[in-house]
Formats: sequence, C-alpha cells, structure tokens
Amino acid sequence: MEQVMQAPRVDRRTARTRKALRDALAAEIVATGDLSQVTVTAVADRAGVTRRTFYSHYRDIPSLVESIEADALLDLRTLAREIAQVTLPELEDAINRFEPCPRSIEALTYFQNEGAHLVPLLGEGGDPAFVEKIKTMVREVVMDRALHGFSPMALHVFDYYLTFVISAEVGVLVRWLSTGMADSPEMMARMMTALMFVRPGDLYGRPIDFDIPSLAAQAMKMKKECDDVR
Repeated sequence: MEQVMQAPRVDRRTARTRKALRDALAAEIVATGDLSQVTVTAVADRAGVTRRTFYSHYRDIPSLVESIEADALLDLRTLAREIAQVTLPELEDAINRFEPCPRSIEALTYFQNEGAHLVPLLGEGGDPAFVEKIKTMVREVVMDRALHGFSPMALHVFDYYLTFVISAEVGVLVRWLSTGMADSPEMMARMMTALMFVRPGDLYGRPIDFDIPSLAAQAMKMKKECDDVR
C-alpha cells in the first residue's frame, strides 16, 4: 500500500520566512538565468534576512530547492491520485462535451497559484531533475490504475505507452507554465484532456486508425524471433 509522508507543521513566523526564501530563490533564478549561479547571500539579501537565518532553515541552496520540490510533489501526488480514479467512460463523456477531465482543473490551478516559485525551477534555468521527479511520481500513482482493463494483447507496449503519455502531458504542462499561462486552467484542462486522444493525422485532415492488438501481436512476434536468434 502506498504511504504518503505528512509534512511537519510549522509556526507562522517560520512559514513566512520560508516563503520569503522560496520567493527570493525564484527571483534569483530569473535574474541569473541559471540555478547553479544562485548563492545563499543573494537569496538571503533578496528575502530580507541574514545568512544566519537562512542556515537556520536550510543547509544550502540545493536543500532549499529540495524542500520546495518535496512539498510540491506531496501536493501533486494527492491531485494525481484523484485524477487517476477517473474512468474511460468519464473521459469519453468529457471529450464529447469538450469538458476537462474531472479534477484536472484543480491540478492546473495549483500550478497557477504556486507558479511564482515553481515555474523558475521547471524552466530552462531551473532544476532539470524536477520535471523527471514529477514524471516518476505520476508513474507511481497511475501505474496500477492504468493497467486496469488494459488489453492483454497490448501489454508488451504498456511501459512505453505509459512513458509516452506521461511525458506528453507533463511536457504540455511545462510549456503552458513557461509561456506565461496565457490560457486559463479551465481551457488548458480541456485541451490537455482532448490531446490525450488525438490520433496521428487528426490535426492534418488525414486521420490514421491503428489496429493496436494486431500491432502488439506483431511486436511480440518480432521480439520472440529476436530472442530466439540470441
């Protein structure tokens, strides 16, 4: 059974200081264009605290980054778990009405609300590992749910399929964030829901239908032939 660690409670003064440091880190990433160039002195100065105060909360810049990402992943795990409970019939109904996947607006709103300190970390000058952490977390949350009802004939491609879907959705999310979130969470939720089921060629007027069980069977046959040769 999946266990979720609860973040320890902090007093208001500590919370205010940590928020100031997180906001200052984000501002420094934007100012320098490179997380690796951000210093404790610069973050402390921008936050209006002393270096001693900084070190009373975090060991160094990497530990500040780790704290921000850990808190975000904890929040996102809860949101991802809720979205993972949505059924295919619910998704189909949403797409037919150009409505968002249930509970996806809440996930995007979270990023909109927390964007001030998350977007710089997810951008080009931030922490490349953060995006991968999000992908890994989502995979852990949705793996069992995604396998439910998956065609036995297509199990050979399941891991690749799941990797493709997660990478695509997270990629669209980061693109939305990094380009200023011009579209509202409501509109993005609708588009991301629909994009999950766009077939190759749909956007070019040449839809291509795939016989997935047949393709999976061919892939399995080819793999067996390769294994036999080895």
